[in-house]
Amino acid sequence: MQDSTETNDIPIISASTIATIGSPASCPHHKHTPRTPEATHQLQNRLNRMIGQLNGIKKMLDDNRYCGDILTQIAAVESALQSFGYIILQDHLETCVVEEIQNGNTEILEEAIDLIKKLK
Repeated sequence: MQDSTETNDIPIISASTIATIGSPASCPHHKHTPRTPEATHQLQNRLNRMIGQLNGIKKMLDDNRYCGDILTQIAAVESALQSFGYIILQDHLETCVVEEIQNGNTEILEEAIDLIKKLK
């Protein structure tokens, strides 16, 4: 019998949840980044593909698939997630960081450097 707090399902993030990420507030002041509907849609598509890949990996485990095949899929998800992170980082640098520097806040560079290190 399965514990009610345990689940075999990978949580799915709905498109409506992801769409709430952007807001019209200025990003550094309220920690929000406004995005165009098209940009949000493209990011959601990338996330949904990764979620699909993760669900595929779960099914592969459930089906006792060959370890090498599972590892190949894990590498694909890692690569997709890394690319997604670089897109978010580029957007952050081109919007939030530039805005803060233009406003005289050079301390934002420390945050940017820390974020770049996290994505290594």
